[in-house]
Amino acid sequence: MNLTISGHHLDVTPALRSYVTNKLDRITRHFDQVVDVRVILTVEKQKEKERRQRAECNIHVKGNDMFAECCHADLYAAVDELVDKLDRQVVRHKDRLQDHHHAAPKRVM
Repeated sequence: MNLTISGHHLDVTPALRSYVTNKLDRITRHFDQVVDVRVILTVEKQKEKERRQRAECNIHVKGNDMFAECCHADLYAAVDELVDKLDRQVVRHKDRLQDHHHAAPKRVM
């Protein structure tokens, strides 16, 4: 899995980088065919203070691309919400890949 973490209008500290990496391990635990992950952490210059920190992520898995973004007053809370959204998308994608059809019953004559 290729992981890219970048910051827009903020410096990505080693603590923040390790926090994001530990949270994204939950996604790879549910679905191991993750090819590429790009995370962008942003501080927006809005007048209101809430929903100023934004986290967005693009995930490329085998057969699909997924995107999620979250805004919050705290960047760590935004990362938590982001990982929750991505986890739901990955689990739903995994369920779609599995074959849930039953074999047709054999006819006895």
